[in-house]
Amino acid sequence: MNPLLKTQKIGFIGAGNMAQAMIKGLIEGGIPAKNIFATNRSEGKLLKLAESFKINPVKSNGELIDQCEIIILAVKPQDLLVALEPVTRAFDEHKIVISVAAGIRMEMLERYIHEARLARVMPNTPSLIGRGVIGYLLNDDDDDALDSTVADLFAPLGRVIQVNDEDQFETLMISCSSGTGFVFEMMMYWQDWIEEHGFSAEEAQVMTIETFVGASLLAAQAREGVEELQARVTSKKGVTAAGLQSMRELEIERALRISFEKAAMRNKEMAREIK
Repeated sequence: MNPLLKTQKIGFIGAGNMAQAMIKGLIEGGIPAKNIFATNRSEGKLLKLAESFKINPVKSNGELIDQCEIIILAVKPQDLLVALEPVTRAFDEHKIVISVAAGIRMEMLERYIHEARLARVMPNTPSLIGRGVIGYLLNDDDDDALDSTVADLFAPLGRVIQVNDEDQFETLMISCSSGTGFVFEMMMYWQDWIEEHGFSAEEAQVMTIETFVGASLLAAQAREGVEELQARVTSKKGVTAAGLQSMRELEIERALRISFEKAAMRNKEMAREIK
């Protein structure tokens, strides 16, 4: 991590689950808790967060913006613009503002935040354990300092990937953030089938999780691509081949693609509703 980050004050507007994951990652990555500030609409949740991580609770968004060099917008998308309206004049060119709100595109953020350097960031749920995929988009591709700051800031949460435009940002969000939910859905099907064949719920859960974890780690460590790895475990006219043939006849790929597109459509609808 860039040593300069350890001296800067970082403020969170919003104290939900993702803010908590980011705060935990920042502290574990070397950011002093005394340099982290937060506000929240619910005072109880804010004080609990402050007590858990020894960070600084702040009464108002305006006060937080004044105190911090980096401001992370971690409120729900439908609440973000309402939260920004009273403080739009508090931002200046020395501030870095990072939004983790889905559905609010860069052009909308620029309407409310005129001077600051802006980034959109999309973590996914595995960021809670430092194994996330975190995509980010900058409002100025030539701002190398902003680029390195965002990358360093989120590195403790997992793999950080810069995207080129809003379309790529949406693709990463659907495939990695929503995609985590899609994987959990498949894991539930796996577990249910195992239970139906005599295993306990606990045994079925372990078998399912270890199968997904093992396959993922093998893919991560192997030199071959996923297609080649699949070929290695599939013998002609064997058990795996029979199952794969059925999956392809049932057009599982088509069903997944439709799910991705439905999620993308909903993301666009949310953006229109927020406007």
